[in-house]
Parts: sequence; structure tokens; C-alpha cells
Amino acid sequence: MKLSNKIKKLVYLVLAFICVGIGAIGAVLPVLPTTPFLLLAVVLFERGSDRFHKWFMSTSLYKKHLEEFVRTKSMTLKKKLTILLPVSALMLLVFFTVPSSHAKIAIIVAIILKYYYFFFHIRTIK
Repeated sequence: MKLSNKIKKLVYLVLAFICVGIGAIGAVLPVLPTTPFLLLAVVLFERGSDRFHKWFMSTSLYKKHLEEFVRTKSMTLKKKLTILLPVSALMLLVFFTVPSSHAKIAIIVAIILKYYYFFFHIRTIK
């Protein structure tokens, strides 16, 4: 394995553990989203290490917050709103505090794309 591949894998692992940490904090704090960070952690672990990927997928954090979504690619409306609303509130806070009109446009586009993706690409279940 070349040194650059080892460095890439290490970077993926470090980022994955950061995402797990933020996701774990988000499981406790209602304003911080859990699911997006844990989904990113899954991808980063997969690219960084098979062993850590298998470990993470066996954790209760993964099983409680992601397993059903990864398996079925669907969420309840409550779960969608639990993810979307706190993030939107934080994005709107930034929207009203940032002076740049370009940044405001980017924030609005991001919010619209996020809602579009959640409601048109992720199936809603009861």
C-alpha cells in the first residue's frame, strides 16, 4: 500500500470519528442533527477501514439512528422533521446574521434542496 493511500485512510478514519462524536452529541442536544453526521461516518468508515466500518455498524448508535434508514431508504415524517427543523433553524439564524447577499442566496438554495431531497427522494413511512 502506498503512503498516500495510508494517509487517505487515516484522514477518512479521523473524519469518521469526528462525525460520530458530533452525531453522539446530536443524540443528546436537540439543536444538533444526529443522522446526517452518522450517515457521513458510515461512508467515511467504509473508505477508511473495514474493521472500523463493521464495528460502527454494530454499535447501538448506528442501530438506533441509521439501521432502518440504510436498509429501507425510508423515514417516518417525525424523523424527517426531527432532522430538518433544527438544521433549518440554524441555517435561518445564519441567514439573518450574514451580510452577504450571495451567502443568503446559497443558504436559501441549500434549504430548498434539503427539503426537496428529503420529501421527494426519501420515502415517508408511517
